[in-house]
Amino acid sequence: MKRRIVITGASSGIGLELKKLFIEKGDEVIDISRTSGCDITDNESLKETFEKLKDKEIDILINCAGFGLSGAIELAEEKEVRKLFDVNFFGLVNVIKQALPLMSKTGKIINISSTCALFPLPFRAYYCASKSAVNMISDGLRMELKNTNIQVASVCPGEVKTNFTKNRVKIFSTNERYKDSIKASTEHIDMHEDKRMPVSVAGKKIIKFIERKKLKPQIIIGKQKILYGLQKLFPKSWFIYLTQKFFVK
Repeated sequence: MKRRIVITGASSGIGLELKKLFIEKGDEVIDISRTSGCDITDNESLKETFEKLKDKEIDILINCAGFGLSGAIELAEEKEVRKLFDVNFFGLVNVIKQALPLMSKTGKIINISSTCALFPLPFRAYYCASKSAVNMISDGLRMELKNTNIQVASVCPGEVKTNFTKNRVKIFSTNERYKDSIKASTEHIDMHEDKRMPVSVAGKKIIKFIERKKLKPQIIIGKQKILYGLQKLFPKSWFIYLTQKFFVK
């Protein structure tokens, strides 16, 4: 049966890959992105978009829209941080609010988070925080919808080869506390781009998860799944020590 699937951020990256895969399955895919003429941070724009969709139920909502930001907590400008949360968190929540009244009785809401929601990283704390918020809102919504058959889950991909790294907002402002560490640490992480998981592989793994009859609250895609397990076995101070040793240059 042909399903209606709404994907935010389907014009690039993981969102675009999922769009292609669902279309190959014969599904109808609605792309909600700036490219398609809808800004998820603009409530009026969202209302107009979902008003056009009310003729048919939504079977699956996938929130992919988002971007990254790196920089020191102390020195990142407030406007950049607010923009990050407006897209990564508040935009996602606003989409869910508009979509819920249109969801089918057995609908699924999939929020694309990140392994950065699970592992704090230096000079990427704001991005990690925005994705941690996505995980929390996913779990909370899942519980609130307990008396319905609508399922909610968060997907935490690790490093995936897309334009995400290229498009990340990089704030290299520094002072005597950090010296060259901000830029050096950011470039150290970015240099592993060729070792990232191909987006085609990530897309297929996400599709496989979504197609399950019963969804787990959260899945991790990538080798970071092992690290997540180790994190539970060792003291947090040990894990933070190793992380800063590897990432702070």
